[in-house]
Amino acid sequence: MRIARPAGTASPAAPTARRRLTVAAVAAALLVAASGCSSSDDDRPTDRATSDEASAPDGEQDGDRAVPDAPILDPLPEEIPANLQSYYDQELSWESCQGAGGRAGFECAMLTVPLDYAHPDPATDIQVAVTRQAANDPGTRIGALLMNPGGPGSSAVEFAQTQSTYIFPAEVRARYDMVGFDPRGTGGTEPVECLPGERMDDHTATDRTPDDAAEIDALIATMEDFGEGCQERTGELLEHLSTIETARDMDVLRSALGDEQLHYVGFSYGTKLGATYAGLFPHRVGRLVLDAAVDPRLPTLDTDREQAGGFETAFRSFASDCAELDDCPLGTGDADAASQRLLDFFADIDANPLPTDDPERPLTESLATTGVALAMYAPSLWPVLRDALTAAFDEGDGAPLLDLADSYYEREGDGSYDTSSFAFHAIGCLDSPAGSQNPDEVRELLASYEEASPTFGADFAWATLQCGLWPVEPSGHPVSIPAAGAADILVLGTTRDPATPYAWAEGLAEQLESGILISYDGDGHGAYAVGSDCVDEAVNAYLLDDVSPENGTTC
Repeated sequence: MRIARPAGTASPAAPTARRRLTVAAVAAALLVAASGCSSSDDDRPTDRATSDEASAPDGEQDGDRAVPDAPILDPLPEEIPANLQSYYDQELSWESCQGAGGRAGFECAMLTVPLDYAHPDPATDIQVAVTRQAANDPGTRIGALLMNPGGPGSSAVEFAQTQSTYIFPAEVRARYDMVGFDPRGTGGTEPVECLPGERMDDHTATDRTPDDAAEIDALIATMEDFGEGCQERTGELLEHLSTIETARDMDVLRSALGDEQLHYVGFSYGTKLGATYAGLFPHRVGRLVLDAAVDPRLPTLDTDREQAGGFETAFRSFASDCAELDDCPLGTGDADAASQRLLDFFADIDANPLPTDDPERPLTESLATTGVALAMYAPSLWPVLRDALTAAFDEGDGAPLLDLADSYYEREGDGSYDTSSFAFHAIGCLDSPAGSQNPDEVRELLASYEEASPTFGADFAWATLQCGLWPVEPSGHPVSIPAAGAADILVLGTTRDPATPYAWAEGLAEQLESGILISYDGDGHGAYAVGSDCVDEAVNAYLLDDVSPENGTTC
């Protein structure tokens, strides 16, 4: 599943007056109640893979977690190579971007970076889309604050222009330029293209939990078609979309913005990008906040299995909340019964998809699973999911769940898809070797995935095939990132986060030599600006005054 921060400014509409719930629109919604804040007297938490004594807030998942050894990401030389100096010396030409769909007060520019850092060639340079809103109080300006909402694949330009006002308080916006840039392959930066709308509709509707040889063949065929489409429409760029290359783009941008150090807030996958930057350029780390953290040491199989477990934890929290209501569509029993009720529904529509508003697009099992999974990102979507399940169970209407699935894939009203759905796989498959190469390997995974997540495990296991069928060989691999010599880096983890399990935040904070862990005992994806005064005050003090909270702070 995608690991991007749901963000937005308005509560989603109910299915009775439906509108498209784009991922970027979900969430003003993160209506998590603020909680009290306490600090641990202990030193840095011990890695749970090596100690039985490490403790965590209520809601943490199984602590018996073995983390495989991963090579260290070595920093790059501090001196800028001569063949890259011209990129670092460039000046950005800023223009108002309001006429191009941008927000008032924001400027836009294009940053030039090499396609291949090992062989820079002006003939193949990439133009990176950048936006900024100048600090409101130039006299107290600290610098530029870069941000990334996750994905991989989400547009940081759009995120900065539409969400920074709501996420960052006035005090932060007064002292930082709000800066977003679209990573290579996303948004306005040479976006990856894969399939036209109708073929993408077929791709997303294909059964991802095949029951027989014919369904396995259909799944493989659509995955191959997707990858081949990406290669045909994207070309050589498909080989140069790695997180390491984007982190290097960030350093060029830092220089072009005139800052000696990089200040950055990354959410979800954006934490991997930020941590990678810190590993490559520890001497240029300013104030880094990594919220809903990813553990870069994990191989794909562990990442996907643990993420499946994260969605299971979130689903059980949803089911428990739902069971307190008399009209809960999953019944008023325990979470196991709710999971079985949902699995029975999935099995029913696997055989007989539900009709929707579009006669050409019935609700299939895969689309329904995606719709349910989207609602796990934010408790504010739980009422929407309850209504959607009620419509499906009681009225045989699949349209509300299809709306949720379309929101996950960022399907537009005209049937086209936002390129984030394409970039997600293009970046992820390049960053790490595939979890499985063929159906036999998937079958070997199924038991462990279903143990981690009875509700979503099979879907996650079969999804590992996509990168195994990818037309470009991976250039990356799991790494450990100590970022030795970097300034303090804040790492935030939410105990019942579906997409980035809490253990990942523990793991990232532990491997970063200057990592400081803030734990948020709550639901949803992300901890900053979701309603916890404890978290927000700690992060804002760090950003504004360079004051780090105590490591192990719990909110």
